[in-house]
Amino acid sequence: MLHDLTLEGHGTRLVPLADEHAEPLSAFVDDCLWAGMSSPTPGSPAAMRSEIRTADAAPGRLAFAVVDAGTGVVRGSTSFYDLDLRIGRVEIGHTFYDPRWWGTTNNPSCKLLLLTHAFETWGCARVAFRADARNARSIAAIRRLGAVPEGVLRSHRLAPDGSRGDSAYFSILPDEWPAVRAGLEARLSAAG
Repeated sequence: MLHDLTLEGHGTRLVPLADEHAEPLSAFVDDCLWAGMSSPTPGSPAAMRSEIRTADAAPGRLAFAVVDAGTGVVRGSTSFYDLDLRIGRVEIGHTFYDPRWWGTTNNPSCKLLLLTHAFETWGCARVAFRADARNARSIAAIRRLGAVPEGVLRSHRLAPDGSRGDSAYFSILPDEWPAVRAGLEARLSAAG
């Protein structure tokens, strides 16, 4: 869904995902980076524009471009999705970053911004994450957040080639949020 929410902190800005982000995003997306996603690799600006329009049209999804607050360089994209404020839940995902930002403060700053908004502005009772069960890198990043593993949904994902995959689910609840926030802030302080 189209939105005007912008979040900023720790050198990172999350801005509404738009066509202008297609070219810089498609410059680093390849089959390896896109593995585990449920759509074909958007490796050209035109394909990425289509992906962006699909994201913007999805009900309950607020898609963001992840931008360096100082330089404006596009680092990647992430989203809130399956948003239902009536019952206080949201998922965070559809996340991908330029590999040059892997292992930096980029992901912790993005997750701190998103989780702070979910828990402290929206008052969510549950924030969930899911990843293809074969995606060890994403699962390790979710675990580093302090999200609690909930299990695996079998044959939950459909890949562009028609193959099926499992989804590993994790969540954070309000009473867990202070420890998660402290852990993210400590990671950012140690790097800063």
